[in-house]
Formats: sequence, C-alpha cells, structure tokens
Amino acid sequence: SHGNKEVFSCRGILLAVQWFWDRGHKDITVFVPSWRKEQPRPDVLITDQYILRDLEKKKILVFTPSRRVGGKRVVCYDDRFIVKLAHESDGIVVSNDTYRDLQSERPEWKKFIEERLLMYSFVNDK
Repeated sequence: SHGNKEVFSCRGILLAVQWFWDRGHKDITVFVPSWRKEQPRPDVLITDQYILRDLEKKKILVFTPSRRVGGKRVVCYDDRFIVKLAHESDGIVVSNDTYRDLQSERPEWKKFIEERLLMYSFVNDK
C-alpha cells in the first residue's frame, strides 16, 4: 500500500521492517513472490528493487517460489507460507489481507488469524 496501488514500493517493506526492528523485534520474516526480482514491466512497476536483495542478504526477506510453464507465470500460494510460519513461531502477521480462505482450512489458524493479524496503513513514509 506504500505505493498507492500505482507501484510495488520496496521502500514500504523496508519502512515496515525498520519500524519493528527499532522496537526490538529482531525475528522478522518478509515473504515476497520471486517474480518481484524480475525486470519490472510497464504495467507492474516496482521501485527500489535493490532493497529486496539487501533484505534477502540479511536473511529478513524470503522469496516464495514461482516458475514459468508454457510462457505463463505460475506462483505458489504465499499466504499459506505466511500464516504457517507465524503460527509455528508464535508471531504476528502484518497484512491487510484477512486470510478468510485459510481460516476455514485449519481450526487452529482461524483463532490465530483472528487474534494475531495486525492490519496497517501508511501515511506518507510513516
């Protein structure tokens, strides 16, 4: 949401990571689809991609798998990665996604998502 739905803003990810880091949270994992590493297309702009590589080197960011089949991109369902890791590590999920579909997948995830989902909004760079 940092890019106002016009661009995928990697700076927004860095701002969120920094916000938690500054408050003493050091076990932070960011999941981003691996296709975000590719050269951006004019209709899918990505700003400051170097931030993704920097966060990956620091072992904060993990790229979720994707591949090409017959010229089309096939991506994994990264929501499951996010909820599973947060549940297993007793963490929180920072997202504006409600994960409604995953709530019905596992009873323990329903309660976890209801109690451990932190929604957010950006006001400029805050």
